[in-house]
Amino acid sequence: MKKLFFVASILVMQIYGLAQTKNLAEQIHSAAIKLEPKMISWRRDFHTHPELGNREFRTAKIIADHLRSLGIDVKEGVGKTGVVGVLKGTKPGPCIGLRADIDALPILERTGLPFASKEKAQYNGQEVPVMHACGHDTHIAIMMTVAEILSTYKNDLAGSVKFVFQPAEEGPPEGEEGGAALMIKEGVLDNPKVDVMLGLHINSQTEVGVIKYRAGGMMAASDWFTIKVKGKGSHGSQPWMAIDPVVVSAQIINNLQTIVSRQVDLTKNPAVVSVCIVNGGVRANIIPEEVVLTGTIRTLDGETQKQIKENIISMATKTAEASNAKADVTIDNKTSVTYNDPTLVASMLPTFKKVAGDANVIQMNPVTGAEDFSFFGEKVPSMFFYLGGMKKGQDPATAFPHHTADFVIDESGLRLGVETFCNLVFDYMNQATKKAVKK
Repeated sequence: MKKLFFVASILVMQIYGLAQTKNLAEQIHSAAIKLEPKMISWRRDFHTHPELGNREFRTAKIIADHLRSLGIDVKEGVGKTGVVGVLKGTKPGPCIGLRADIDALPILERTGLPFASKEKAQYNGQEVPVMHACGHDTHIAIMMTVAEILSTYKNDLAGSVKFVFQPAEEGPPEGEEGGAALMIKEGVLDNPKVDVMLGLHINSQTEVGVIKYRAGGMMAASDWFTIKVKGKGSHGSQPWMAIDPVVVSAQIINNLQTIVSRQVDLTKNPAVVSVCIVNGGVRANIIPEEVVLTGTIRTLDGETQKQIKENIISMATKTAEASNAKADVTIDNKTSVTYNDPTLVASMLPTFKKVAGDANVIQMNPVTGAEDFSFFGEKVPSMFFYLGGMKKGQDPATAFPHHTADFVIDESGLRLGVETFCNLVFDYMNQATKKAVKK
């Protein structure tokens, strides 16, 4: 009889827990609808006033002021211009990190939006136009809204939420540190210690209302290479007197194409080698002494990354030697593979489906774009996902991609990001509490 009573009690608790969860999701939904106009207003303000990496002073102040107004503990100047807010629940539990990147890009906007950017700034010694051409303005607005909603549930939080507003995701100015790596270096994952990190990215070619996810490697590691091809200059009318670095560079560029097409097993993971900048020469009748090639490598596993780096060095140096020239190769790692912890993804997948609906949660293929959110994943279990920002019914092929002057986002997709983050926080905390009770 006692055993039967115990089983019945457990069932009642489970049913009550499900009812509470459903009720909480409905409350979050209502709060998100109420705050949506405010969120869109924030987004448009940030879009009108974008700031480049490590220079997000205005943006950071608005974020910090808002978090403080909610009673959240705030620390500014983390990773130069980053803002970190900690919301401590009244119950013990894990610390969940939520990340939003806050920087813009040196691009001239031509969307024609009434809130389009007209800002200019200094970038590596040049004055450039500035635009939120990757949707980071939406990430900020979503996270500020999440903070406002969760702050009203402080007494229900079994743990803490750390809001990480990260600068310089697109990379810091030359000669500076920045981004996720610098924030980690300065202790963003400590005090309190972050147990898991969650992040999202708006996507202009994914329909509003859709969430895309992937366990394991989701986005590629990004390495940038520079090849300095050194030859011997001459008058353009006497090429036999030269060791022409232009011709040698052309040969190197062509040979590099065979690394992916002939030397990498693409049945395992995709890879990319792209030469994107060719600099050399100043006049039509002068063969220069040096040409500089710059490009990027994208890989989704460490073995392929190592292989391609070695092959680029070998291919460039030996191609140059064959023409009595010399090639010096340097390769810098910009980001690691954005790796989603499979156990974390599996545990949070029901939350995605609860909030967006089964049909709107799609397992995606890996992409060769890169994200410095990857550095968080090297330190703690992490999960990154895509949020739809393309208007319903649009053909993705006609949607302007990220990092372009015509990039636009359908703002009706932002509310799903808010509801997803809030539900992920509560569901993860609930799972952690159940595990603690079982122990």
